Parts: sequence; structure tokens; C-alpha cells
Amino acid sequence: MNLANKLTMLRVLLVPVFIVLMTVDTFWTNLFALLVFIAASITDFFDGKIARKHNIVTTFGIFLDPLADKLLVASAFISFISIYILNIPAWMVICIISREFIITGLRSIAASKNVIIPASISGKVKTTSQMIAIITILVILVVNSSLIKFYSLTPYDLADGTKVQKIFGLILLKAPFWLMMITTILTLYSGISYIYKHRDLFSEK
Repeated sequence: MNLANKLTMLRVLLVPVFIVLMTVDTFWTNLFALLVFIAASITDFFDGKIARKHNIVTTFGIFLDPLADKLLVASAFISFISIYILNIPAWMVICIISREFIITGLRSIAASKNVIIPASISGKVKTTSQMIAIITILVILVVNSSLIKFYSLTPYDLADGTKVQKIFGLILLKAPFWLMMITTILTLYSGISYIYKHRDLFSEK
């Protein structure tokens, strides 16, 4: 197994670690979850770069790399649903994950017809928005838990405080929802764009 594939495998192995950390809502587990996610994201950047630079792209890597990405992102979004303070509706996560299933199916159809579907701008924007949303929400969780651990305060307490505290508290409470809303819209747009652009794949001719 080459270095690129080892990095991809590491990303897969970090997923269950991340999930376990996300099930325990403490300052340290939230902090380590953030660090684990960032580390996994870094492997995503380097594995493809190394594979292309050294011309060691393999069938195993082509299969595992996008799968590892989807596992990591899906585990984060699903974990967020169970954290009540984030106020993230399940339907948003369902829309995001459904898009990934649908586009994966579309790529399978394309492959069966010897057609390659290249990454589009909307797809890249979707991926960027998802990563920004996840990392920002993880940072917010770290801030929330640090307030409780070091100051015995919650975002709800800040929202009832002074003007500055109220603004900060409302950001902590509202930002996750709106970040997810933007990400969901961009994800759905990307999916619809892919389907419309490659609608000829569904033709039986």
C-alpha cells in the first residue's frame, strides 16, 4: 500500500474516533473532535496530491478516497443532530446525505456508459461550504463547553446578559443553524446542477 492510500486509510480510521468523541459532550472531547476532524481533512488534501505527484493513483485509492470523505462528513453532520444546543434539524442532514447517494448513483450510471463526470464549480463550492460549516460548528462546540467548564455559563446565559454578551450568545446559538441552512442549499443546488447537466445519461438511446 502506497503512502497516499495509507493516508486515506488513516482518514477512514479516524472516523470512528471522531464519532466516539462526539458522543461525549465535554470541553476536552469537543476539542479533540475538532483536532481529529482537522487532521482527517489534512490527509484528504495530501493523499490526492501525493498520488498525482508521484503517479501512484490506484483503483483502491480511487474507490476509497471519496468514500472516506463521505464517511467523515456524514459522521459529523449526523453527530450534530443529537446535540440539542446546535438546533440542527434532521431534514438538513438527510438532504445533504441524500445528495451524495444520488450523485454517486449518477456517477455509476456514467461509468457504465464510459462517461466521466468531472468535478464542477458548484460541487467544489458545496464541498468547501460543508468543511467550513463543520469546522466552524465544532469550534462553536468547543467555545460552548469552555464557557461551561471555565465560567459556568451557557450561551443562553450570555443571551440574557449585557449587549455584547447577548450578541456573542446569539451568535453561538444561531450560527450553526444558518451555516447548515446555507450548506444545505448549496448542496442541493450542486446535486440538481449535476443531474440537469447530465440528464442525457438517463436516456435509453
